[in-house]
Amino acid sequence: MMKYTKADLEKIVFTQLENLNAMNDLLSIMKVQNELIQNANKKLRDEISEFKQKQYPTGRKKLV
Repeated sequence: MMKYTKADLEKIVFTQLENLNAMNDLLSIMKVQNELIQNANKKLRDEISEFKQKQYPTGRKKLV
């Protein structure tokens, strides 16, 4: 079994903290990207629905 010094443990903990902070930053970026994708999808669904209504008018309600 390997024995760690206090300095070794501090280095390990600091590295883990850096990794956690990096993952948090990536999660924040992914959240913003996901919101942008959701907004683009909603806009695209709305545009497709409008296009279909212009091309093939029906009495059906708009699907969301």
